[in-house]
Amino acid sequence: MKIICIGRNYAAHAEELNNPVPKEPVIFLKPDTALLPKKMPFFYPSFSKEINFEVELVIKIDRVGKSIPEKFAHKYYSELTVGIDFTARDLQQNLKEKGLPWEKAKAFDGSAPVGKFISKDKFENLNDLSFSLNANGEQKQLGNTSNMLNGIDQIIAHISQYFTLKIGDLIFTGTPKGVGPIAIGDHFECFLEEEKVMDLKVR
Repeated sequence: MKIICIGRNYAAHAEELNNPVPKEPVIFLKPDTALLPKKMPFFYPSFSKEINFEVELVIKIDRVGKSIPEKFAHKYYSELTVGIDFTARDLQQNLKEKGLPWEKAKAFDGSAPVGKFISKDKFENLNDLSFSLNANGEQKQLGNTSNMLNGIDQIIAHISQYFTLKIGDLIFTGTPKGVGPIAIGDHFECFLEEEKVMDLKVR
């Protein structure tokens, strides 16, 4: 399986990092080693002094597909959850300044914890779906799919032009504004609508 991530999919987040709003989805990948085993804490890596949290809606692909028309994209997933795209912001900035790829800052081990998956049939409107992240009991990020620059079906159609989607692939759909630094001892809780789907501690 592979983890496909969409960057800068919320205008307010692009603006908070002084990045231009893209005209089409920004894509990067994480390996399967970026997944954090269930019930494991996130261990702060020694190679960074500025790890940021970025909460995202995550979809799980359950059919093989290539060059999927947008109108059929909804047939390729049936479950959703929330994940965190942990980012070594100091490494990322250094790499961007040198014009180098971001993988060391985005795709390191454990950088993609995901919560429990929920059937999409539980939700009335996937284009008006809220998700959030609390840190130490305080809400830090709140997003809604209505604010995506590219919606879920658009993302699937776009990605599938370049990569064959396979069963079990995960798509991180982008983070809203409010990203921030983490610290050892932090306690993160992630919610999809009102349901808590992730409980994670930093060690």
